[in-house]
Amino acid sequence: MLGNGVVGILSESTNKWERRVPLTPSHCAKLLHGGRGKTGVARIIVQPSTKRIHHDSLYEDVGCEISEDLSDCGLILGIKQPKLDMILPDRAYAFFSHTHKAQRENMPLLDKILAEKASLFDYELIVGDHGKRLLAFGKFAGRAGMVDFLHGLGQRYLSLGYSTPFLSLGASYMYSSLAAAKAAVISVGEEIATMGLPSGICPLVFVFTGSGNVSHGAQEIFKLLPHTPMDPCRLPEIFGKAKDPARPAKRVFQVYGCVVTSKDMVEPEEPSKFFDKADYYAHPEHYIPVFHEKIAPYASVIVNCMYWEKRFPQLLTTKQLQDLMSKDCPLVGVCDITCDIGGSLEIVNQTTSIDSPFFRYDPFQDSYHYDLDGEGVICSAVDILPTEFAKEASQHFGDILSQFIGSLISIPNIEELPLHLKRACIAHRGALTPLYEYIRRMQNSDVEDPSRNLEKVYPDKKKYTTLVSLSGHLFDQFLINEALDIIEAAGGSFHLVKCQVGQSTDAMSYSELEVGADDKEVLDRIIDSLTSIANPSVEDGFADITKNKISLKVGKFYENEVEKGYDMKKKNVILILGAGHVCRPAAEFLTSIGSFPSQQVLNSCLEAAFEEQNSIEVVVASLYLKDAEEIIQGIPSATAIQLDVMNHENLHFHISQADVVISLLPASCHNIIATACIELKKHLVTASYVDDSMSKLDEAAKVAGITILGEMGLDPGIDHMMAMKMINEAHKRNGKIRSFTSYCGGLPSPAAANNPLAYKFSWSPAGAIRAGRNPATYRYHGEIVRVNGDHLYDSASRIRLADLPAFALECLPNRNSLLYGELYGIENEASTVFRGTLRYEGCQIPV
Repeated sequence: MLGNGVVGILSESTNKWERRVPLTPSHCAKLLHGGRGKTGVARIIVQPSTKRIHHDSLYEDVGCEISEDLSDCGLILGIKQPKLDMILPDRAYAFFSHTHKAQRENMPLLDKILAEKASLFDYELIVGDHGKRLLAFGKFAGRAGMVDFLHGLGQRYLSLGYSTPFLSLGASYMYSSLAAAKAAVISVGEEIATMGLPSGICPLVFVFTGSGNVSHGAQEIFKLLPHTPMDPCRLPEIFGKAKDPARPAKRVFQVYGCVVTSKDMVEPEEPSKFFDKADYYAHPEHYIPVFHEKIAPYASVIVNCMYWEKRFPQLLTTKQLQDLMSKDCPLVGVCDITCDIGGSLEIVNQTTSIDSPFFRYDPFQDSYHYDLDGEGVICSAVDILPTEFAKEASQHFGDILSQFIGSLISIPNIEELPLHLKRACIAHRGALTPLYEYIRRMQNSDVEDPSRNLEKVYPDKKKYTTLVSLSGHLFDQFLINEALDIIEAAGGSFHLVKCQVGQSTDAMSYSELEVGADDKEVLDRIIDSLTSIANPSVEDGFADITKNKISLKVGKFYENEVEKGYDMKKKNVILILGAGHVCRPAAEFLTSIGSFPSQQVLNSCLEAAFEEQNSIEVVVASLYLKDAEEIIQGIPSATAIQLDVMNHENLHFHISQADVVISLLPASCHNIIATACIELKKHLVTASYVDDSMSKLDEAAKVAGITILGEMGLDPGIDHMMAMKMINEAHKRNGKIRSFTSYCGGLPSPAAANNPLAYKFSWSPAGAIRAGRNPATYRYHGEIVRVNGDHLYDSASRIRLADLPAFALECLPNRNSLLYGELYGIENEASTVFRGTLRYEGCQIPV
């Protein structure tokens, strides 16, 4: 199919806000009507989408075909990664795959591409002769992020008692175009210029970090306001003048902007030395952070646009911020356009969404909140900003991409492609291309997410090991290949402990490898060879020594030891989705596995799914990080994370890091989660009833080799286990089950049943209310009885317990009992099959 001249455009499915397209209708028109001899394009087939920024009809108008079926296409284009079942064999795909760094969460996608003998081009890897990316949305992220933050800034100032022109500004997506959004910002600026800003919030200083496209985009919006650029060294001066008590308080008719780079954020440890950018990137440990002392005390807003790695000092730690705020620092908010969670700004510990873009950090209580009122600073960290200006972002992207379509669609042999496209091809016809063969090696080395600190000891442990730190253009210049070749050619082994990859071609990457060999001399030779590529020369054939240089650091050598920090026990990771009341007991029990009593319980119930010496790492995920943190408080080996399960990329990432997923979320979420678990081959356990949508996944789960275990709570769950125990015991004695009745329910203690409902919500109130409308079916003495959901409470029957006569209980039929006759293996022997829900007599939850 490669080279057949037919282009396909995918419908985006990863995020509800994703409305961008790789090619607009105008691009398609030029490709279709420019003549196949010129463009190479014979047909364009567009998958239908009702949320795409350009309607299907606009594509039809220019000659595109609208169809779900892309099987005729040789080249298929998208923006984000498609679902695995959308990958067709022997086709070429182009999208942002996020696989070239061997990102663990995206390896199933790459595996699928390889299995289908497809080809993969990654937009992120298309770079020009100048070494910069040709296809990117950075400026649009900066523009959208800045508009969104100004929108929130107006609300924040209002909550602090100040009315400002920012209050009239909307979020980026509320405007029909970038031009309309800019016009709105200009209008805000005109009001500032004529009416001024309250003196109590001035000087209003915006500090921008970084000097790339993201920062330029944010500054482009900022410069629409009346402003004065400030050199970092002048911040104390302007701040001192404004706060001089001898000066009368007046409204201020401008804002201030200050752009800082690394030279403003750190200083050499040795006072006699001057800042040197190259030295800082090579040896950040020789520098100390000063941003919190020289810049942050004067900032009203920090707009974070810089790339950061863990080896560098953080821009602002939580402790530094707390100290600043205790000294009446004017900081109102942080706009983290990089969306670097746990990165240079420590307080940014979660992503936000376009429809809920802010959270508030209270430094005095060290707490997070989801409103714009109260103490602290507001933060935004939206991870899909460019789609807010989907029309302009798509036009910009397509203007460049359309130039490459002719080559991609008509040349089946990648060796004949222009160099910038050839280098962007990760896989071709089911095999990794030579430049990206390191991906499999890195994948096989079992890269761990460094933020999780869950290192595992690799099986091929050598007698002598050392930790080697590499930094430089490891990936964009493919120097990582050369380093790994050296290690393997010498008979050594490597284990990738940490990996931080530059997000642009200008940014450095950083990796920590545990390098091993059974002979110390062999390990010495490996280190010598790595040193030689770390210090290239013109004589070695390198024209640009700076680009091809690796910074190398070697740790201590160890004999028959594991570097401190490694755990000889393999940790099984269990991801719990949801942080309700059910979560904490589960987390407590799971993290206790490995202790003697709980291990006995586990072994008595299950086959050895976990090795006896293994320990469990529990990760609790909630939409609100604060809830997850409260759940894990005091629980060892438990971590809290923020996760929106509707965010396809984040959900896949965190599931990919786990061995087993437990979903305690509402049943409506389970299909999305189960589908992801199937794609990533991870086991799933839920406490909810198995509905039709989940049942349909049975075959796919079997093919993936995973178990999806549903109905494993109290009711349903424990009742199933007790039922099967009794049924199996009866069958072992050659008995038959003539009647099966099961009564179960979560009741409050009598003393707590002190309201008109005689009921307390111990789980989702919405779920309890909906349960009161569920129709029911059961068999009674051979007759099938059906109860309409509207009359469920009317069908209640009284229940009295012989040993507890004071309990006035009643029973409601519970859903379709007939299903369980079949599942329990008693459908052909029991004339009565009834499952009921217990309530106190008279309980009727209003619906």
